[in-house]
Amino acid sequence: MNLNEPSLNTLGLKLPEAPSLRVPKALGEKAIRLLRKLNLSNRELGIQHVEDYLCIPLLSEPLPEDIKEMERSIPEFEISAHKFSQRAKRPLKLVDILGDKLPPHLLASVPHAIDFVGDIAIIEIPPELESHKETIGEAVMKTHKRVGTVLAKSSAVEGVYRLREFEVIAGVEKTETVHREHGCVYHVDLSKAYFSPRLSHEHDRVASLVREGEMVVDMFAGVGSFSILIAKKRENVRVHAIDVNPDAVDFLRRNVAVNRVEKKVVSILGDARRVVRERLVKMADRVIMNLPERAIEYVDVACEAIKPEGGIMHYYEFTSAPNPLETAKVRLIEAMKRTNRKVKQVLLARTVRATAPFTWQVVVDAEIQ
Repeated sequence: MNLNEPSLNTLGLKLPEAPSLRVPKALGEKAIRLLRKLNLSNRELGIQHVEDYLCIPLLSEPLPEDIKEMERSIPEFEISAHKFSQRAKRPLKLVDILGDKLPPHLLASVPHAIDFVGDIAIIEIPPELESHKETIGEAVMKTHKRVGTVLAKSSAVEGVYRLREFEVIAGVEKTETVHREHGCVYHVDLSKAYFSPRLSHEHDRVASLVREGEMVVDMFAGVGSFSILIAKKRENVRVHAIDVNPDAVDFLRRNVAVNRVEKKVVSILGDARRVVRERLVKMADRVIMNLPERAIEYVDVACEAIKPEGGIMHYYEFTSAPNPLETAKVRLIEAMKRTNRKVKQVLLARTVRATAPFTWQVVVDAEIQ
């Protein structure tokens, strides 16, 4: 339990005085639990630290039976009056805003998942809420003050470029923004290039594994989320970032310049199969294959890119229950049998994110020999 609960000083206004329970800090957690059990805790006021003591605000003076319970549970305490500041109010949730705007039977359908890319919020509107999408969009902007545009997903991710359609349901009419992640800046247009903020941890995880002096091939680089972070984290590294989508590569090149990693990242427009075979055979220490829909088709090409002495492959795919990780490992090992390489060892297999009920994006990190 965090005893440093946030409080908001009311800008010089007279602070409210309330009865308080004064206890040594070491007894703070125990005292708070007891006060909540006795329904005496005043949660609208903030707990105050006074030297080695905590002053915990009370709703009212304790009754004699409350005092007896305190004496049994807390070896040292004092009841006194104390001036408290108001606690900062917790931010409203989407359903709080929509409580009086939607029919009660529809509140359970209000989506909980919102993706944020720069100042754009992305939400999936279920069919039963379609006629209320503008109301939901406005509510998103009220609950998230930094959001300037709310997009509703209008299609699945489709096509070679992995794009989806969006509809603006609130705010400024746009799909382009600037997203910041792990100290990097990414310009992206969500209608022209694939980008998922849900991969933030994965970008950082892989970048942290890269060692100084490595040559990395990012076979499906998009706007540069893996490549640029790797270049920012390592002084001596070379990343060949490939993508078949011209718009994605335009943003990739822009982001390489903005993040000042031009000497470390080579941006290449083209299909990874052709680019590797023309320019990158037996050059890579590490290959990133973040094209979960089709990465299995490129395992042979990734093997061609890896140095003769071996290297690391980060292989991604979509898979489903009951054993998604085992399924992904078996599929990769089977695909490797059709090449002149083999998996020396699986270093890691983990779920990256859920994409649908009982379906996940998973990654397999494998050492290839």
